[in-house]
Amino acid sequence: MNESKKAILVLEDGRTFRGASFGAAGEAFGEMVFNTSMSGYQEILTDPSYAGQIVCMTYPLIGNYGVNEEDSESRRPWVEGFVVREASKIASNWRSTETLDSYLKRHRIVGIEKIDTRALVRHIRSRGAMRAAISSIDADEKNLLDKVLSSPEMKNRELASQVTTGESFEYKRGDDSRFHVVCFDFGVKTNSLREFAALDCRLTIVPGDTSAAEVLRLKPDGIFLSNGPGDPSAMRAVVEEIKRLAESNVPMFGICLGHQILSQSFGGETYKLLFGHRGGNQPIMDLETGRIEIAAHNHGFAVSATNLPAELEVTHVNINDDTIAGIKHKNLPIFSVQYHPEAAPGPHDAHYHFEKFIEMMKKSKQSVNLSLS
Repeated sequence: MNESKKAILVLEDGRTFRGASFGAAGEAFGEMVFNTSMSGYQEILTDPSYAGQIVCMTYPLIGNYGVNEEDSESRRPWVEGFVVREASKIASNWRSTETLDSYLKRHRIVGIEKIDTRALVRHIRSRGAMRAAISSIDADEKNLLDKVLSSPEMKNRELASQVTTGESFEYKRGDDSRFHVVCFDFGVKTNSLREFAALDCRLTIVPGDTSAAEVLRLKPDGIFLSNGPGDPSAMRAVVEEIKRLAESNVPMFGICLGHQILSQSFGGETYKLLFGHRGGNQPIMDLETGRIEIAAHNHGFAVSATNLPAELEVTHVNINDDTIAGIKHKNLPIFSVQYHPEAAPGPHDAHYHFEKFIEMMKKSKQSVNLSLS
């Protein structure tokens, strides 16, 4: 290993891994987490929910099919750093336009390879997600640890405002669509927009801090609360606006961070998981049907089951740890799931949630039409 190619990963509890640098040279700081997906690394890199985090892939060989223009889930990669066992030097796929290494260099993402990722993941599963740093320019463990300890913690950290759109825009323009959905962009993935468009919806994507009054002026048939990064408990102002929207009786559907915000808007609480759920193989049980679905997850916080508001009903649970994975309001047209029904990457078992939301909007429109006739 050449001296110029060496890199170091230091966790906040002092655990250190030495390996080789790939991607951009430099230093990166963030919460150390892991993802268990076997493919879809480009979608993971460009998922805004990873803002503020260094991601370790558990699958040992990453980068073998390169990257391309079509598979990005947002305008740029958001991970702070990238950790893999082996970064493939060869990109072999007819859709590939560049290697993972050159992609990371172009976007100034620091990476480290040739470390024992199994040991790293076992450590995180035991000790919990924690602050970390990757460096290819400072090999001094103590010096780097001091920098890690001075970096921000994820708890109480608000990050959605850093990834949201700067101004409203439309996806699938035109007035001939069956439904108009207003999407709160807390870090929305492009595939969510594609899924709605495929179901004949016109979308207006709005910044995460948009007021309830502004949203209602757009006359939506439904409101979608997207995924996103950070601690939901640090988003009190947003929660208050969602609470006002819930009182409007407009159908609402939330995923991931949106699910947590919806729960908080009715008085629920959230808490930080030890190491979170990230990957495309999480088993979920639908309590209403008994059906098991394998779903894509990316979250480090969850809705507390100990003090769930009486008007909310748990509809789905994660079989691995019994955490709440879905809720619905007992009286209002509102539901949410903790996971990612749009997948990208991941299985498509949970796609039916989009169709469920379409049916909810359809019934709401029919009810309004009947009341006006």
